[in-house]
Amino acid sequence: MALPDQLLLSDLLQHTVRCDLGLDHGPGVMAWIHPPVHRLLGWVSRPSALRLTREVWRLDQCCGLTDQQIYVRGEPAVTDPATLDRLPTLLESDLLARDGERLAAVVDLVFEPSTGAIAHYLVARSDPRLPGSSRWRLTPERIVDHQPGRVITALTGLDDLPMTRASVRQDLLRRTQRWREQLRDMGDRAGDRLEGWLEDPAWDETERSEPPQPRSQNGPEIWDDEGWRDGRRQRDEDPWV
Repeated sequence: MALPDQLLLSDLLQHTVRCDLGLDHGPGVMAWIHPPVHRLLGWVSRPSALRLTREVWRLDQCCGLTDQQIYVRGEPAVTDPATLDRLPTLLESDLLARDGERLAAVVDLVFEPSTGAIAHYLVARSDPRLPGSSRWRLTPERIVDHQPGRVITALTGLDDLPMTRASVRQDLLRRTQRWREQLRDMGDRAGDRLEGWLEDPAWDETERSEPPQPRSQNGPEIWDDEGWRDGRRQRDEDPWV
């Protein structure tokens, strides 16, 4: 399976590394990042739970991806955890606002497998291992500075960032707010219709004040005796009646 255009780092680390010789090199354990240019250089796998050695893979060694395995070419660089702990990274760093307040923690990132360029980081308030936690997207240009364990931004709050995934609580709050706005709009429309109905009279006031006239202005009265006798005479003389 070919590599996608973008990939989540946590998804990459969940895959087992298998080389072109068919050997299993274990699951991924951490990323190899160059923070100054926001680029993923590679990742680290653990070939055995009984040994302390770790294997470092360059990103350009990756050649395929399936649901459970990631295929690589060539051999890894063998190292130890103490050396890996000295590698710079922005992951698990505190995200600081403009005033220095801690907003969240950097928990994940999305990168381009073809170049290693980091498209954006994912930040979360709570432990990212908890299911349903909210996550926000932090693009590299929003980062003002970074130090070991700290990412400094000009943000005033997490609301300045687009949300990638909402928790159950956040999703419920957003739905409730949307329902309130819909009910408010329905109430406003109903009030406008009621005001319009009260302002328009049901009938014309001039027509209501003038009673109907039983006779025309120039013609005879409806119950005029002469007219009634002339009409009856005409009916008597008509042979077809």
